[in-house]
Amino acid sequence: MQKEESAPVQKDLLGWIEKVVIHPYEFPLHAKLDTGADFCSLGATEIKRFKRGGKSFASFKVRNRNGAEISMEAPVIRTTRIKRLRGSAQERLVVRLNICLGAHQMEVDVNLIDRSNFSYRMLIGRNFLSGNVIVDSSSTYLSDPVCKAE
Repeated sequence: MQKEESAPVQKDLLGWIEKVVIHPYEFPLHAKLDTGADFCSLGATEIKRFKRGGKSFASFKVRNRNGAEISMEAPVIRTTRIKRLRGSAQERLVVRLNICLGAHQMEVDVNLIDRSNFSYRMLIGRNFLSGNVIVDSSSTYLSDPVCKAE
């Protein structure tokens, strides 16, 4: 009996910096695609944890490089400890957000941290990239987000 071959998975070639959109807010950000990061991170301020209907939520503000700011809310999935290059481990809230990068849209776990001292407010890690994207470290902005809000 001959084994049936499956079609190869189509992976998009993207640069190390790309535009992303957070749905349903339709909020655009410039993001760094980081194959060395396990998870995505979002630069957020005024991060507050609260309860609604017995469930844990986070409210937070996100500002893009054009100065536009939006308030968001999302269920807290968990907390995580992130090992930092310098200093001690840091505890962060993890929320699930709907992210569009190129033609790929998925709900992905994102940890919240103040990234206002960084050039890019969003870091896209392997939990989004794996199986979807090949990163060309010599290129930037190879694709625009083309997903539709669900």
